[in-house]
Amino acid sequence: MKGKVLLVGFGPDEAGLLRDSLPVPVFEVPEYCRDWVVGEIVEKAEKLSGSCYWHLMRFLIMHGLDNETLKEVIRSVKSLNLGRVIFATTTETSLTWKLEDLLNELLAEDEYFRAMRWARREARGRKGPFLDLEKG
Repeated sequence: MKGKVLLVGFGPDEAGLLRDSLPVPVFEVPEYCRDWVVGEIVEKAEKLSGSCYWHLMRFLIMHGLDNETLKEVIRSVKSLNLGRVIFATTTETSLTWKLEDLLNELLAEDEYFRAMRWARREARGRKGPFLDLEKG
């Protein structure tokens, strides 16, 4: 099976649990890689040493996974109830970015989508003479 998963921000027990649970190789990305280009991290993942437990947020970055494996990984991680995890897949563009820049971009995207979900829930929950158009 082709592909790999990179972890940032997971505790040692969580990283071990993910290694045991996922159908692809799982690698921790230590803090000394934060200024490395993501493509370099992907290439050298097997040789990295150290804990990925250095970031306040949990990131799970998938590289080279087919759609079915990608779905299986996400389902498996969610079933472990590890809390908030930001999922991402590598792209041609993201492979050229420094890890720190990618993580910042993923955080910004996550906040945007969380705000959009909140706004949709709020809009659905509001009823009143000016917003309830269904009563016509």
